[in-house]
Amino acid sequence: MRVAPTQNGREAGFVPQVAQGAATAPQKKKWKLPKLGHIDIPYLAIVLLLLMFGLVMLFSASYPRGYLQRGDSYAFIGDQVKFAFIGLSGMVVASLVDYRILKKFAWPLAVVALTLLVVVLFVADKNNAHRWIWLNGAQTRGFQPSEIAKFALIMVFAKMISANQSRIKTFKYGVVPFMLVLGMMSILLILEPHISCTLLVLGIGFIMMYAGGTPIRWLMGILLLGVAAIFLAITQFPELVPSHALERFQIWRDPLNVPASKSYQTVQSLIAVGSGGWKGVGIGKSVQKFLYLPEVYNDYIFAVLCEELGMVGAIGMMVMFLALLARGLFIAVRAKDKFGSMLVLGITVQIALQAFLHVAVNLNAIPSTGISLPFFSYGGTSLCMLLGQVGVVLSVSRKANLAIGQKAQQQQEELRAAQATA
Repeated sequence: MRVAPTQNGREAGFVPQVAQGAATAPQKKKWKLPKLGHIDIPYLAIVLLLLMFGLVMLFSASYPRGYLQRGDSYAFIGDQVKFAFIGLSGMVVASLVDYRILKKFAWPLAVVALTLLVVVLFVADKNNAHRWIWLNGAQTRGFQPSEIAKFALIMVFAKMISANQSRIKTFKYGVVPFMLVLGMMSILLILEPHISCTLLVLGIGFIMMYAGGTPIRWLMGILLLGVAAIFLAITQFPELVPSHALERFQIWRDPLNVPASKSYQTVQSLIAVGSGGWKGVGIGKSVQKFLYLPEVYNDYIFAVLCEELGMVGAIGMMVMFLALLARGLFIAVRAKDKFGSMLVLGITVQIALQAFLHVAVNLNAIPSTGISLPFFSYGGTSLCMLLGQVGVVLSVSRKANLAIGQKAQQQQEELRAAQATA
């Protein structure tokens, strides 16, 4: 049996030429593992560097607390390494799956996320916040629905933008559905309360809407209404504003002129950042992590990084996040379709904006809001979700690179054919 070659010279496997009267048996198409070179290697390399850097810093920051709280200096880093392997496995699987299948799961995931955000309000709190759904009675194992909600928002916005491109500039399709989803999610996050995640979700949503084609005049109008409402609440109806929000605003304005018990976290963070100078005191040699700085392995891990590696290390870390942002935007521009482009944009903005907010809190550039540093802070839900989303970005890059490669190959064949006939 002879197999007819395709235009590019490969065997098609479905056009057998047999002698007259012979039986023809259909051949099964074999599935081939996608090649590594089809994914965006620079993006993957930056992520892996950030992950390794983050694991080193997490161990350095967490071992005193690990020994004190669990009797094991390796407790936190041990858990994080396990989470990293789970997340990397999810990343590989997600990179091999066609990202377009996510369209089918966008709304179901959004419903699940909103349901979990309601359920978490009735679960036992920790530090006066309902952010975790606990998996054991000791409140040591659990997950944060907000991490799922962020990805659900990105998927739903990407689907709505891609489905309504011709109508995105109208108020009915370019504003109303997005604000309904964003409003419901933001209200539930505020009730936890989880102000940092609320800001992050709003930032992701508005940037995706703007990039998707929603007119800037409506976005600016919504922002101005929001600012006016907050100002009116603070000045005219202070009883409507949570007391902890006003307290954090006062601490941010002048942390040294408020009671030490209230500004303790901010002051200790600034001490850690200032102690590092340009070169730092050396990896593993931080003083503030020894029970001075709270949440040292999560909300304030950047302060430990500054103390141990100094301004040089801090700038190096921020350069890596900026490189990830730039490469992510590059992948978004090259995506085959609008859905893929918006997915990559949303994930890229989430990582970059979350890193920016974490650094800003540690430097007291904005009021203190507990927010983790991507790939650095301790947390299984966060790390696994981040790496899974990285896999989605790699899937989009794979499809784009394959399409570009096929187009280039076709152009070369057309050029050779033209030269042969000349």
